[in-house]
Amino acid sequence: MHTEERQAKIEAYLQEAEFASLEELAQRVEMSVSTVRRDLTELERAGKARRTHGGARTLQPKTDEFVFNIRDTRQVDEKEAIGAACASLIESGQNVIIDGGTTCHHVARHLGDKVAQMITNSLPIANLFSGSSRHEVLVSGGIIYPRLGVLVGPHAVETFSRVHADVAILSGSGICEEGIYNSHALLVDIQHAMMAGAAKVIFCLDHSKFNRRSTFFLSDFEPIDLVVTDSQAPEPLVTALRAKGIEVVVAPAATPVAAK
Repeated sequence: MHTEERQAKIEAYLQEAEFASLEELAQRVEMSVSTVRRDLTELERAGKARRTHGGARTLQPKTDEFVFNIRDTRQVDEKEAIGAACASLIESGQNVIIDGGTTCHHVARHLGDKVAQMITNSLPIANLFSGSSRHEVLVSGGIIYPRLGVLVGPHAVETFSRVHADVAILSGSGICEEGIYNSHALLVDIQHAMMAGAAKVIFCLDHSKFNRRSTFFLSDFEPIDLVVTDSQAPEPLVTALRAKGIEVVVAPAATPVAAK
């Protein structure tokens, strides 16, 4: 593959994914990490990408799909219902790992004083409890991905590789009979570390994520204890998940609450 073609492919992928690791880009263009690093230097000089620690991000995102505030306007009632149902499963005093999805943000809003300590890579969740004297919030290291409102990269993965919690609460962009998907390789790496660091793993997914496959396969159901969804989730897939031994909680409608 010629240099121009390779760099065009890298640029196109960054516009689609917005943020990618060196390893991810190397796999995409089937070249070494060192070659990709040189390509990114050229793309940065041309104003087409911005290098970060361990990866790169686009300077010209194509859509608002990944913007936290925009995603948080979709399926709001369902996310509130899921948030309340998931929070009711958490025991008082438990320590919780919670990821940066908008559905997880709704869970955090419902946790109140039940959780003594939260470990997260989400800036909106950290901000939610920033004025509280009743909560201890550990925020991972990493690179700020401003549109998603999360910290990503090797330092974020390292944080979750070194901690343990009673429960990990996560979300994804798709769920099918074979497992759960997410839209971003960098998020997948972090979520793997989150799952490994928790005694119990809960995924919160509204009905729009069911029977949907996204870009990256995150996990089969072996490490997952429970899935929380809303009442519009398709019954055939809910039944299939239960047949695999996965506990599925279907949330009733919930009344929105203000952050505490």
